[in-house]
Amino acid sequence: MADLTHFNEDGRAKMVDITDKKESSRRAVAHSSVKMDGNVYDNIVQQKNKKGDVLAVAQVAGIMGAKQTSNLIPMCHPIPISGVDLSFEWERLADDQYELNIKAEVKTVGSTGVEMEALTAASTAALTVYDMCKAVDKGMIIGQTYLEEKSGGKSGEYKRQDNS
Repeated sequence: MADLTHFNEDGRAKMVDITDKKESSRRAVAHSSVKMDGNVYDNIVQQKNKKGDVLAVAQVAGIMGAKQTSNLIPMCHPIPISGVDLSFEWERLADDQYELNIKAEVKTVGSTGVEMEALTAASTAALTVYDMCKAVDKGMIIGQTYLEEKSGGKSGEYKRQDNS
């Protein structure tokens, strides 16, 4: 268990001590997606959803998710987030099948990274799209969620090489 930082010497969970870690500018970008049929796609892009502008609400939900990460993930430190942004890109997969790709970017200056905040932001946005559109189609699929890249901190740069 020596390599696992979230366990104490008794093998029990602990929050990592970041007291002596150097502060640096840190950034993380995460991805998630929602696959849907043409009815849901049309509903979103034509802004016909009875619950409101789906992407605007998902944007705010993603920001809120990033800010709440330490309340959701037990060993995450509450950190001062200096910026959160989400972007959405459509991809047509086949006849009447679409995928909404969600990218969440989170920044901070601190002693620990923002990977979990970016992942939470992307996931929360995807879940919000599902929630707002489930009346149209409950068969939507929330796709893979993963870290695309990160910078700053002791481990330095990371850029995902393969999206599969």
